[in-house]
Amino acid sequence: MTSDTSPSLADALAAGTVVLDGGMSNQLESAGHDLSDELWSARLLAERPEAVTEAHLAYYLAGASVAITASYQATFEGFGRRGIGRDEAARLLARSVELARDAARQAHAAGVSRPLWVAASVGPYGAMLADGSEYRGRYGLSVAELERFHRPRAEVLAAAAPDVLALETVPDADEAAALLRAVHGLGVPVWLSYTVDGLRTRAGQPVEEAFGLAADADEVIAVGVNCCAPEDVRGAVEIAARVTGKPVVVYPNSGEAWDAGARAWRGRGTFGAEQVEAWRAAGARLIGGCCRVGPGAIGSIAGALGTA
Repeated sequence: MTSDTSPSLADALAAGTVVLDGGMSNQLESAGHDLSDELWSARLLAERPEAVTEAHLAYYLAGASVAITASYQATFEGFGRRGIGRDEAARLLARSVELARDAARQAHAAGVSRPLWVAASVGPYGAMLADGSEYRGRYGLSVAELERFHRPRAEVLAAAAPDVLALETVPDADEAAALLRAVHGLGVPVWLSYTVDGLRTRAGQPVEEAFGLAADADEVIAVGVNCCAPEDVRGAVEIAARVTGKPVVVYPNSGEAWDAGARAWRGRGTFGAEQVEAWRAAGARLIGGCCRVGPGAIGSIAGALGTA
């Protein structure tokens, strides 16, 4: 939560490095919440909102300065399939921002003195489908159709007054173009973050072309990658910084592999705090973690970057 005297997130990124939070789902699961549902963590916006606030608070207390809301998989269509009407869905989307704000207030009351910001998550179309297609892209929809899907949710989230909209885990440059059109004129800054495989989007486009879409977008205060392997970060950071001239956002997964058939993580993590200095040197200014990266790892990142 920022005050009238606190810098904007854009100003903070221009001045130095800011630490993001980690994975919302793994933090909720570690607290004992069942997320085996098409709505994923968004279900708790309705059923256990206090659990969402507690998860945000854990990251703020660990050293994160930005919390990403539990709205990644929250859509009018997804809620509609569960019998939740549009008015109630809009209320739950706005609640996702309010819960993160509550956590920021609690963190400040607990003695955290640094500025704290809230990023409203705008996940990809594939997240609504809940079939893994956010890691493939190419949904068979036009840019205009994707814009029509994203715009109503972006409007509701923007009206809830987050500090920034996180256009995140975007697998396809076409969807990025739609998202940038959908948020144009909403009056809230955004960051654009792709999920990648090597130096290509999940849909197969070169990241140089994908990042280039954001170069001249005034709303975009950072561009980069998330929900990818840690090994894919360094090259993407260098290209994003060179192509856009903007601060770079990075928040990879732990490095474990997701087994979709077994719905379980396999292997060992490869993401460590020692990597973040190299990312910062390459142009990363907004750094955190995604799936399987918890408060302990975020605390180590904040310590390594000297932001705690």
